Amino acid sequence: MRIAFAGLRHGHIFSLYAMAEKEPDVTIAGIWEEEPAALAAARERIDAPVYPSLEALLADESVDAVAVGDYYGIRGQRVIAALRAGKHVIADKPLCTSLSELDEIERLSREKNLQVGIMLSLRYDATMRLARTLVQEGRIGTIRNVACTGQHPIDYPQRAGWYFEPGKHGGTFNDIGIHGFDAIAMVTGLQYGRTLFARQWNCYAPECPHFLDSAQVMGEWANGAAFMSDVSYCAPSPSGYRLPTYWRFTFWGADGMIECRFHSGELLLARNITETLPDRSDEEAMRAFMQKAEPVVYHPEPIDDNELREFIRAVRGEETYLPPRSCLDSTRIALSIQHFADEHTV
Repeated sequence: MRIAFAGLRHGHIFSLYAMAEKEPDVTIAGIWEEEPAALAAARERIDAPVYPSLEALLADESVDAVAVGDYYGIRGQRVIAALRAGKHVIADKPLCTSLSELDEIERLSREKNLQVGIMLSLRYDATMRLARTLVQEGRIGTIRNVACTGQHPIDYPQRAGWYFEPGKHGGTFNDIGIHGFDAIAMVTGLQYGRTLFARQWNCYAPECPHFLDSAQVMGEWANGAAFMSDVSYCAPSPSGYRLPTYWRFTFWGADGMIECRFHSGELLLARNITETLPDRSDEEAMRAFMQKAEPVVYHPEPIDDNELREFIRAVRGEETYLPPRSCLDSTRIALSIQHFADEHTV
């Protein structure tokens, strides 16, 4: 597979570039970046041929897929252009910033039989996959409630300036929240139902009052399971990515609960015990009962997989862990919540 990179204005795209360099069946055809300073900065990190224009990149018949990492507000246009040119697409998240763009991306990918992949890293975490397995096995029964936190540091001085320019970011739910929404859908197997409440406001970047860095949502999945999440840019820096609230998930079912955290390597399972509590005077029976009631902690082995490998399998028509178009479903969840919040922001 020959991949060309279009847009290099977010650090995540360099992670994808590094993945591509390690894959024996992938050749990096070249790169393109519209903004001269961003291109110069990128060339200090990577060594690849440079296309003179996006049109030249898309006209290159040797290119099978385009990796998109431009600023958020223009990604949808880049993705649509690549699909129209007959290229598969893999993109950093968010894929796009409007539901109308997503509609067109879905239409083109179906009509042209092209794959669209998104960098959704929680899919490749061992604890998240174990949570999915335990839920599918019915270990906690029907899912009733879900909560997740995914707070990030704002890191205002360190982030790319375009983040805070009007029209280029597209919203915190769409930027951060998609990871959590996608993970919940993966673990539970549920479709999203409706948004009941979504609030966004400026709190941690007072230098840019129009940048709504805080985001909380309450919603409902298709089976009626309640859902609440905070995906604000409110974590302290630089420790925010190591705190327990960085992608922490709790799934409550009719028969128990699961709690897990991204990159923690640990999952907790607690189940209801339906047996009658023994007579407290029978210490041995009580001790055995309490041992049976004790939550179980798992430490699953890491997953040797990533977004690019899964994308390649999808392009080849091989079996994938999740349906290839599930990333578009998660994008729709994120955009629908973002749209709700935009409509109700005063």
